[in-house]
Amino acid sequence: MRTEYVEAVLAVVELIPAGSAVAYGDVAELIGSGGPRQVGSVMSHYGSGVPWWRVLRANGQAPEGLEAEALQYYVQEGTPLRGDFQRFARTGEGRWRVDLAAARWAPSDADFDSLDAIAERLEASLRKLSAANDGMSE
Repeated sequence: MRTEYVEAVLAVVELIPAGSAVAYGDVAELIGSGGPRQVGSVMSHYGSGVPWWRVLRANGQAPEGLEAEALQYYVQEGTPLRGDFQRFARTGEGRWRVDLAAARWAPSDADFDSLDAIAERLEASLRKLSAANDGMSE
């Protein structure tokens, strides 16, 4: 995975405010590159230093294997939840998820300025890489 892509994904995740969440595909769309699987791969390998719990599956499920830890963050941050999360917190049983419709991050104008800068840096680095590869194939 390209370092520039990893850095772009992590920079977007750092912008997501407490109590909000996005799907993996949302992050890819915001940077204009990749898709949900690429973002998921970045998060699983490099995401421990950013608020990883704010990036989820499109159905609102927390990252697999990290549900209990993520739930603590969601409750602390006031993230909208659905299902029997209180029972899950007590017993580890019960089904719940983030209410992504209510929790989805709506970037401000300032956030969009930052997102545009992130996407432009990524695009410029990919163009540079493409040009270098074109030069090598000639």
